[in-house]
Amino acid sequence: MSLSKRRDRAGSFSGNAAERAIIDIGSNSVRLVVYGGTMRAPVTVLNEKVVAQLGREIATTGRLPEDSIELAMRGIRRFALLLEDLGVEDVETVATAAAREADNGPHFLEQVRAAGFEPRLLSGEEEAGVSADGVIGAFPGAAGVVADLGGGSLELVRVSDEMSDTATSLPLGTLRLKEYREQGDTKPSQMRKRLMEKLRKSGWGKPVKAPLYLVGGTWRALAVYAMNERKHPLTDPHAFELDAKEATLLARRVARATPEKLVKIPRLTSTRAAVLPDAAVLLQALLKQLAPTRVVFSSWGLREGLLYGRLEPHRKAQDPLLAGVSYFVGHRGAPPQLAARIAGWTVEAVPTGATGTERVRLAATMLTLASIQIEPNLRTELAIDWALHKRWVAIDAASRAQMAATVAANCNELSLPKSLTKLASPEALEEAVCWGLAIRLARRVGARSRKSFQVSRLMRDETRLILRLQESHRDLYGIPVEKDLGLLADRLGLQPDVEIVPDDTVWDSHDDGAMFDLAK
Repeated sequence: MSLSKRRDRAGSFSGNAAERAIIDIGSNSVRLVVYGGTMRAPVTVLNEKVVAQLGREIATTGRLPEDSIELAMRGIRRFALLLEDLGVEDVETVATAAAREADNGPHFLEQVRAAGFEPRLLSGEEEAGVSADGVIGAFPGAAGVVADLGGGSLELVRVSDEMSDTATSLPLGTLRLKEYREQGDTKPSQMRKRLMEKLRKSGWGKPVKAPLYLVGGTWRALAVYAMNERKHPLTDPHAFELDAKEATLLARRVARATPEKLVKIPRLTSTRAAVLPDAAVLLQALLKQLAPTRVVFSSWGLREGLLYGRLEPHRKAQDPLLAGVSYFVGHRGAPPQLAARIAGWTVEAVPTGATGTERVRLAATMLTLASIQIEPNLRTELAIDWALHKRWVAIDAASRAQMAATVAANCNELSLPKSLTKLASPEALEEAVCWGLAIRLARRVGARSRKSFQVSRLMRDETRLILRLQESHRDLYGIPVEKDLGLLADRLGLQPDVEIVPDDTVWDSHDDGAMFDLAK
């Protein structure tokens, strides 16, 4: 019996079985990432890399250094054992710029095959297209230019209408940018001019009038610098964005900084700090040449693009926020169908307003229900952290703040953290507080029982917030329900009221939460 067939839950990661793996053989690092969960919003259960710097001598010798090959193969042989012991059989191995350009690249890939893998050597255009798929998967409807910065190359590709085109690969990776600084005058302005000329000659010399999506670890390090500088309340650089002017000022400051100064920034490693000034000059060149409307940092790129590219069309069409949250809460005592039912029960009295969306409301409801399974002393803080800092995709900072306000209000914590006011408007936060209080009332009425949603209804008129109960369940109106109905009514500026109706009363049921479709 194969390991995958006799796998047990003892080897799972936070409820996620290790199901699929990607080995990414890049110019700077060789990385293994193992994924679980839903592949529309995959969960990283293992992420390990070896900084082999395979591409560090490409420009001078045209070869992969032997010590780098030895280091890379040591890591790859370890990866082989890990994957065998975890029972992961779905493994995709790809190699990019260094193996593509080196004279001894084919010999190195033969060693990778001898270790038990089937490496696929991506062309520059293929690499750009796969990275674009990662951005398309993370930002549905993305339209603009993707710039994927690796150790050996920079890939540029246009995206729109869930497709990509005009893919270009340039030898402008972080290991090779120093060549442009070392040509005579080492001032950032001279390096920038040389890079701009390179971009022009490659066909990237015209304004795009659209967002520039930045993919790659060095770009994310730049986002970390910017987030730290502005004391940004969030910690995940994914989806962090700057307008064109802010990005230009950021690139100018970092281009003039020294690695010794940059390494003092929290969460910036010495490796990233060493290449950030050159990367910032490259960003200056991109901003000058492309004139994007804004810059968006993406944590999804090549590896996530490989996963997204394998999905069937109906899976690609799923909302990645709802797919990710529903899988997460499903392992934490909060069936997504229950969340849809509660959202449907509350929406007539507390409709989704101009500052919110149904998808964010449903995601917030799911997180709220999952948080109830946690001990009360941990519940609020942990649930707020889920909302603000977990790697959700297809959601902006304001919507994260709304989810956090919802889970806080559900716990009757109405004095919101100050960090939320930096991310969302007072109107958006107030709407989310009302979502949370409505969820609290829905839970309180019938302890989440399916029957309670069939025998009750929450509604409003011009002056009242009305809880209707069928006669057989009138005693559900206990003191806790009375308090929570009053709390929500007061927040809405209404008077609380209870109506007892005959058991044969017919009303439009929200039991199935039909308007909150998890597949959207």
